[in-house]
Amino acid sequence: MHVPLKFTNHRIEEYALRVTYRPEEDAGTIIYNLSLIESRDLEFALAIMKEAHRTGITISDRIRVSEPGEHVGGYIVPDGHHGICTLCSITLDALLLQRGIPLNPIGGGVVEVSGRVAQRFTSMILYRDTTLDPLEVLISQETTSILGVMRHGNGSILANIRECHMEAEQLVGTVLDEFSAIGFSGILDVGAPNVPLLGVPVSPQYMGVAIVGGTNAMAAVREAGRPVVTRALKGLIDIREMGYLEDY
Repeated sequence: MHVPLKFTNHRIEEYALRVTYRPEEDAGTIIYNLSLIESRDLEFALAIMKEAHRTGITISDRIRVSEPGEHVGGYIVPDGHHGICTLCSITLDALLLQRGIPLNPIGGGVVEVSGRVAQRFTSMILYRDTTLDPLEVLISQETTSILGVMRHGNGSILANIRECHMEAEQLVGTVLDEFSAIGFSGILDVGAPNVPLLGVPVSPQYMGVAIVGGTNAMAAVREAGRPVVTRALKGLIDIREMGYLEDY
C-alpha cells in the first residue's frame, strides 16, 4: 500500500489541531523544532541563542536541552551531541485557529532586514508545494545572514507568513498582544486586508501575518561555523518540559 505524500500545509494543520497550549495557564503542548549540536559547542550555541533572543529574532526564550542518550519525541540524542528543542512558530497558527480565526499558512522564506526593519521576502517556498519544511531547506542552502542582523541590524533572517481573514482582524490583534504579554516575540509585521505583506500577495479579503522562524538562532550557530542539524516541525511537547534560556 502506497502512503500518499503529505504536503507541509497539511502537516501544519494536523499539528496545529493537536496543540493544547493555554497561554493564560502557560500549560499544554506546543510544536517544537529539534536541533542537534556537538556537545563541545553547547556553551557557544547557548550564547548565540541568548544574543538572538535579545535581538528579537526568536519566537521565545523557552528551550529544552537534552543530554546524549536522552529520548526526545521518539528520537535518541546520539553520543557526543546535545539536542536543543525550541518553540516552532507554527504554534502561533494553532493559537489563532483555536480562537476560530480562518487562517491559511502560506510559506516560509528569507526576509531582508535593513536598519533592523524587515523589508521584504527575497525567497519563499510555499507550504502547499513542498513536503519539506521550507526553513529547513533554506538553512541547508546557506541563504541567511542572521549574525549580520543580530550585530549590525542588516542582513537576512528566516520567517514565515500566513493569511487570516479580514473579518477577524481585531481578534488577530488581541491574540498577538496576548502572545507578546506572556513572553513570546518575533511578530515581524501584520498587513492590511487585500494588501501584499513584505512583497507576498494575500488572497482577497485576507491579511498577512509574518513571524520570524523558530530556527533562526540555530541557523546563526551554523553561520558561525559550528555543525548543526535542525529538524523543524518535529512534534509536540509539553511546555512545562521546556526551561528558559536564562537558566542555562
